[in-house]
Amino acid sequence: MSEEPRNTRQASARERRVGTQIRRDVMQLILDRRLPPGAPLPTEAELMESLGVSRNSVREALKALQALDIVEIRHGYGTYVGQASLTPFVDGLTFRTLARVADDHAALTEILQVREVLEEGLIRRVAGGIDDAELARLESIVGRMEEAAHAGESFPDLDREFHETLYETLGNDLVPQLLAAFWHVFHRVAKARGWTRDPAPEVTACRHRDILTALRARDVAGAEQAMADHFRGIEARPRDRGMIRREGPGSGPATLGVK
Repeated sequence: MSEEPRNTRQASARERRVGTQIRRDVMQLILDRRLPPGAPLPTEAELMESLGVSRNSVREALKALQALDIVEIRHGYGTYVGQASLTPFVDGLTFRTLARVADDHAALTEILQVREVLEEGLIRRVAGGIDDAELARLESIVGRMEEAAHAGESFPDLDREFHETLYETLGNDLVPQLLAAFWHVFHRVAKARGWTRDPAPEVTACRHRDILTALRARDVAGAEQAMADHFRGIEARPRDRGMIRREGPGSGPATLGVK
């Protein structure tokens, strides 16, 4: 038996290890130098010299880091520190959910359950310390929801604004990013699967009014229950739709919006 396949596998494994180490070295360089997003990285030649690797190895490592939004390659200008956003996480989770063709309702429910756990825990913190100015901002949003509902219009942007505003009081930058990530995944999957029936606008407005009423009363348990009721309604949506899917040329993987 030829040794070539085994040698090829061993060489491939070495390349992967080297590539992983280069990526780690570049990330450590960013951390050690405290480079902020948008800051220029050393040139390819400088990285080659400092890391003791080939130009091709540096380029492959930078491409991999670009996919993670850790670096940004601007062709003709150089390489810069990326935003380290949650976009790769959103893309990966969207794909994971859409890939579960046999039971995509269960996959979507898992996402909602994670978001529900986050929000029910977070709202306990909010309810204990929210002030009148913050309540007034939420009142304005819910009022606009009720106006839209009265007109028979849906209001996904107001729904998102309500939740983002709700947790601003915590002063935690990661919270809105995580919630936005799960929001994007849910709506991208729903769009790809052709799920279009939402709860009646007046029902959604009422659920947000219940959350706000509990917050005004500084009722921590009531706010948590109102949030739970809100999510129970969301979780019922795909099931009520009977897993409707688009048919025809536009239903293939190329149109799933994982970009």
